[in-house]
Amino acid sequence: MAEKKQNKHFLLVLLAAIGPGIVAELAGNDAGGISTFSVAGAEYGYNVLWTIPVAMVFLMLAQEGAMRLGAKTGKGFAALIREHFGIRWTAFAILALVVANFGTTMSEFAGIASGLELFGISPYIGIPVCALGIWALLMSGSYKRTQRIFLVVSLVFIVYVVAAFAASPDWGSVTLHTALPQMVFDRPFLALTIGIVGTTIAPWMLFFGQSNTAEKGGVSKDKQGLALRRADVFVGAVLACLVVWFIIITTGTVLHSSGVVVNSAEDAAMALAPIAGQFAKILFGAGLLGASVLAACVLPMTTAYAVCEAFGFEHSGEASFKEAPVYKGIITCLILFCALVVLIPGVDLLGVMLTSQVINGILLPILLIFLLLLANDKHLMGSLKNGLFANICTTLMIVVIIVLTVLMFIF
Repeated sequence: MAEKKQNKHFLLVLLAAIGPGIVAELAGNDAGGISTFSVAGAEYGYNVLWTIPVAMVFLMLAQEGAMRLGAKTGKGFAALIREHFGIRWTAFAILALVVANFGTTMSEFAGIASGLELFGISPYIGIPVCALGIWALLMSGSYKRTQRIFLVVSLVFIVYVVAAFAASPDWGSVTLHTALPQMVFDRPFLALTIGIVGTTIAPWMLFFGQSNTAEKGGVSKDKQGLALRRADVFVGAVLACLVVWFIIITTGTVLHSSGVVVNSAEDAAMALAPIAGQFAKILFGAGLLGASVLAACVLPMTTAYAVCEAFGFEHSGEASFKEAPVYKGIITCLILFCALVVLIPGVDLLGVMLTSQVINGILLPILLIFLLLLANDKHLMGSLKNGLFANICTTLMIVVIIVLTVLMFIF
């Protein structure tokens, strides 16, 4: 009987702990991410595969560091930056987040528009309906009850695993290009590399993951709880990066070898044609819509939460508009403005999605520096402060992204 109670307790703790890391990291495979990976595979084939294991390690480190901060302090990332660096540095960090999230949210609505077009639905009808639905969902405070539905829909991209095997790639070449870096020194390649890092480790993930951990602080205070939270982060990172790896293998095998240039969602959907045939567009469109709607819910909420937490405004999703006007107002403005921009006639939807990921990558080092400093504060973190390996890898990540950014502008 005691053993059964212990097992039941462990299961409850497991269910309570698992979730935010996997949701955040899989939500990174959003419209901008899928577009970036598809273009990278079609344009450069297997040459970009080596970036995926590197990005996976970096993603694990960044998310695990944010998780530890939330577990130890019970506070969000924005609140800790304000407390330890003051209001000016907080404003600087929040500005970086807002700029990155604005571009990414715009890319989500571009993804929704592209997905709707694959179903023959005009964006001028579908975008207002989707924007209103997302706004109503976030205003109701019921997002957490529906996030798993969108996550399941976006998991249709797991079909790339099947598609990769069906395309019969040269697995020897795949292994070689995954293990050994293959650099192409031109601006588009460097921009895509930054974009891959920027969408794999998006700035908003640090705030989202830490705030979710802080809210579940009681789960993470003991060793078992902390281990489960780490498992959540690591499993999410592996799953997310495996999906990316197979997307690039599929597009590299199917599109790159045929000389297909991806200029739209319809072009990207062609990679699924070998297994889905005439249903390729429908399959790709469903995944693109699911991924875009999931991230379009997460990003405004995360942006508003971080801004309000940083400057002391009410930021409860359960509060009414009157009780939390700044929180609800930021969400409303972000959704409204991004939806309107995407509806501008002639806007390059793919360009919006790709550019947002490069911006993410460029701004990411700013927030990683704050994360590194906080995670090394012995008075704040105690025994949970960063170890030597985490410090070396996080510093390397910051340096690599900065060097790639500089090289991109030079070329």
